[in-house]
Amino acid sequence: MTTAQAQELDVQPTPLALLLLGREADPRSERGVECPGDLPSPSDPDLVARARAAKEKLGDKVFVLGHHYQRDEVIQFADVTGDSFKLARDAAARPEAEYIVFCGVHFMAESADILTSDDQKVVLPDLAAGCSMADMATAEQVAECWDVLTEAGIAEQVVPVSYMNSSADIKAFTGKHGGTICTSSNAERALNWAFEQGEKVLFLPDQHLGRNTAVRDLGMSLEDCVVYNPHKPNGGLTAEQLRDAKMILWRGHCSVHGRFSLESVEDVRARIPGVNVLVHPECRHEVVAAADFVGSTEYIIKALEAAPAGSKWAIGTELNLVRRLANRFAPEGKEIVFLDRTVCFCSTMNRIDLPHLVWTLESLAEGTLVNRIEVDKETEAFAKLALERMLALP
Repeated sequence: MTTAQAQELDVQPTPLALLLLGREADPRSERGVECPGDLPSPSDPDLVARARAAKEKLGDKVFVLGHHYQRDEVIQFADVTGDSFKLARDAAARPEAEYIVFCGVHFMAESADILTSDDQKVVLPDLAAGCSMADMATAEQVAECWDVLTEAGIAEQVVPVSYMNSSADIKAFTGKHGGTICTSSNAERALNWAFEQGEKVLFLPDQHLGRNTAVRDLGMSLEDCVVYNPHKPNGGLTAEQLRDAKMILWRGHCSVHGRFSLESVEDVRARIPGVNVLVHPECRHEVVAAADFVGSTEYIIKALEAAPAGSKWAIGTELNLVRRLANRFAPEGKEIVFLDRTVCFCSTMNRIDLPHLVWTLESLAEGTLVNRIEVDKETEAFAKLALERMLALP
């Protein structure tokens, strides 16, 4: 990202050393502090055998979770695959597993720790595997936002709804202020519930999912939505704008899904006649509006499973998953391509690689607990309250 692009997006760049090495602390980041330096070499031809041997030695003591966006080299060792919330619930359903190795990113491991028992230990193979979207909303920024809403005289009317892709601190804030968590699958239900509790919603941290759900699913107008920018005084909004809005959207986005553009959709339609465009609701509103189908990661997978042989699909989501689905359904004659011409992996999700996984499993097999993700009890209590409200959604 160039300086100009960062200024345009109001993004505060993370130190390059943190991104490349994961060895520095960043107070604005929900990631961990440092990563081990004594990893196996990526060129070690025995990595697969070493991972398999360590996992077999651990037996039922370990349960490996693999997010859909993970590399194939990691996914092959996952006991279950899925999106972040499904995996956290899968972990909670395996109380006999002492170690939960979460091949995903930091907020996902936090959610697993919140939902699992105190006896279970959640491990993240690389502590620098964070989420740029989750990093865009810190507890301090959200507390300041709530002060702005209070000064505008509307805080009592506002119900926070936080996307699963948020830190434990943000989930705890949500629970403390009477709100709920949502996933990309149940965002519509979460918003309907929230509007039964209050007149306005503060949607954190992904503006696109909030806007798309409000406009596409609930029938609101774009004028009903305002964007709160935490890097500007009062979020860059007047008290009147806040009072007039129904949806107060946090200025956050997914670095992968935010890449897709209307031009991407037009280009793929021109290149592949008859193509079905299927995108994730974290994409920009104009992309969602131009697509044929919109849905969560699980929706995308099920849609392709049900698609007729010979059909053509352009998918707007993370490339690891798209490539895996293209290979899976090629024998059925389904043509599946990435929506954008530019290759785009989730860089932080890709930090979990085979060397990190081998190091983690071998350390656990030797009795050394590494990279544990542990949420403090107060944060856990309020975050769990918000998650339980989601589970109770009609």
